[in-house]
Order: sequence, then C-alpha cells, then structure tokens
Amino acid sequence: MPDTKTLATTLLSNVNVVCLSDSQSYGLIENAALVVDGERIKWIGEQRHLPADLKNATDQKFDCEGKLMTPGLIDCHTHLVYAGNRANEFEQQLEGMSYRDISDAGGGIMSTVRATREADKKTLIKQSKPRLQSLLNEGVTTVEIKSGYGLNTETEVKMLQATKAMTTDLQLQTKTTFLAAHALPPEYAGKSDYYIDKVCNEMLPAAAEAGLVDAVDAFCETIGFQLKQVERVFDAAEKWNLPIKCHAEQLSDMGAAAMSAERGALSVDHLEYLSDAAIPSIAKSQSVAVLLPGAYYVLKEKQLPPVAALRTAGIPMAIATDANPGSSPLFSLLTTMNLSCILFGLTPLEALAGCTIQAAKALGIQHKVGSIEVGKQADLVLWNCQHPAELSYQIGFNPCSRVMQAGQWRSNQVAA
Repeated sequence: MPDTKTLATTLLSNVNVVCLSDSQSYGLIENAALVVDGERIKWIGEQRHLPADLKNATDQKFDCEGKLMTPGLIDCHTHLVYAGNRANEFEQQLEGMSYRDISDAGGGIMSTVRATREADKKTLIKQSKPRLQSLLNEGVTTVEIKSGYGLNTETEVKMLQATKAMTTDLQLQTKTTFLAAHALPPEYAGKSDYYIDKVCNEMLPAAAEAGLVDAVDAFCETIGFQLKQVERVFDAAEKWNLPIKCHAEQLSDMGAAAMSAERGALSVDHLEYLSDAAIPSIAKSQSVAVLLPGAYYVLKEKQLPPVAALRTAGIPMAIATDANPGSSPLFSLLTTMNLSCILFGLTPLEALAGCTIQAAKALGIQHKVGSIEVGKQADLVLWNCQHPAELSYQIGFNPCSRVMQAGQWRSNQVAA
C-alpha cells in the first residue's frame, strides 16, 4: 500500500455514491461528493452540503461526471495461482464424465498439482498474473488467493511466495489462505491421517513462520477430507492464532459448515448440500456463507444452496468467483454477480453486497474496506452506469471506468 505521507487530499465531486454501509440497501447518495485524505475517506455527503473550508483545503479536485461509485469489489474465494489448465477435463465432462469420476481417474485437483509442482516460481507468476489482471480490470481491489495445488511443503510455500511476489507491484490488497488440506497426494494414498499430520506439524508451521498465511482452509468432502481430519487442521490453525475457513457441503452433507461455524470460522463456502439443522449454528456465529455459482454452473449441479433459509436466518451471504482450473475457470466477478442472481436467486443488491461488504466480512476486514464510510480505506470504483443493478444485469460487458486503491488512482486501469 502507498505511503500515506505522499498522498494528497482529494475532492471527488459530481458522483452518485453507493455506500453499502449495511447490506439492507444500496445507501445511494445522488449528486454527492467525497473528500479522501491520504488513504482514507474523510467526508461524504450531498455535494451541496460540503463545507466550504473542507472544499478549499483539498489539494486536488476530480469531476466524476455523474458516474456511479461503489466500494472496490472483493473476490473472497479464489485459487488463482497454479500452473497448466484442465481444458481436456472440460471436454470429458461434456462427454459425460462426472467431476468425481475425473478425480478418481487421477485428474481433477491432482492434474493441477502435478503441473504446479513442476513449475518454478517465475512460471507460476507468469501464468497466474493475467488471471489476476482480469479481476483488476473489473474493479476488484481485494482478492483472496489460496494455496492447495502443491500438497507438499515446498510447493505450498512456493505458491504462497508466488502470490506475494505477483501482487507486490500491483495496487491491490491480497489475503493468502493456506489450503494444503485440499486433496490427498498420491504418495499418501491410503494414508490420509499421516498426510494430515504433515499438514499440521510441518507444512502449516513452515508457511506461517515465513509470514505467508492470513487464514487456514480445508476441503471437507468425500473426495477431500473427513470431518475429524479437518478439525485437526483447525486445531493447528488455532495454535498459530490463524482464522479458519472451510469448503463445506459442496457435493454432500459432511457436517463441516456447522462444525466450522461453531469454531468461529470467518466463512463457510459452497453450501449446496447444507442441511437445515446447520443453519442455527452459522447464524449464531455470524460466519459468512460464501456462495460460488461458477462451480455450480460448470459442474452442472442440481442441488441449490439454501439461499432462502440463509436469508431468513440473517446469515451474511458473500459471492466469489472460486477462480480455479477445474470446477470454476471463471475470472470475472461481474459475471459471478449475474450468475448469483440467475442461478441462486439473489437480488442485485445482495449480489453487490456479496462482493463488497459481505465479502469483506468473509475475510475479516470489514472494519477497513467493503463500504464507503468515513474512516474506511478509499477503495473506490467509478462505473459508466446509472443504477447499481446494471452491474448484475449485463453479461460480458465491463463498465468499469476508474479505480482508486487506498487513496490513489490505479495506474494500470484502462478507462472505459
């Protein structure tokens, strides 16, 4: 992030601001103005109410030409860093093979693991950076990136190092998640408990000691790890004082969402097979339900996540691309917003809140970003739109005009 001492005080005027200070309304302020002081928002309101002394004290002024402004978008669940691709498996799925069949035949996650183990850090960065740039071009200012395609200490650390190196020269906030409990590597076939031992006692300590981990995740599923094994991973995370997240109830009901929520998980993700019995635990903990319509779409799933029940229980719902080479080769958060409305029945307001304020909650950074409020970081996006529903409505069109990251206009943004 830029040094606040080098940043000016900026007045942004003639703009329609979607504040999203809560998820119940857009919080739209028409004909608004904002004052950004360094990295943070100092004042916001109707332009006619801007105090004269505050206006005169600004170092630079920017006319937003009546455009729409939202908080910077947040992609809170991605697997962006990996080598190779799985276009051949896409063909196999279209020919009738299931995701589980492909995985059982040595494909799926393991095919990406093999390619990622073979790639050096420079290659990982070269292949991954265009995927990240796709998100940046659509106004994403914060992205979570998981490991999980190494499944050994060396490669898991290499993935996290590549993530850090790839993002240091970009105007972007990144959160890294340790996901070594993603799949069982072939060298541990039939010895999943021994692999979990290694995850807890060697791999996580190596990554955490290097300062590479912001949270710990695990894939609890019949083709992943059992509930007791995931609990052991979360016990290890607790020893390192790291928050937890969980891939839960994607293909079957393993009870992982309730268990994770009871442990105070930041989020429980996927949830297509979430049972009614688990909802009170999630509601009580206020863990965020992260919905991933890209995976649902690509895998041609039939079981919908229980959106109505989550909504009734008041559980925060975030959305994310789940960007990965197999089950969700999706690198557009705007498209994800549309899919969440069409496939899952979210409203445009819920979709936009899902990749701003609710996504910030899923990463534990809602005090800093996710809404446009005084004191929060000035992560802002200008859109060539009249109404925020347009962001969910249009498919394959990017109306992003300009992005401000921590009080500075992003230099690598191409204006629309």
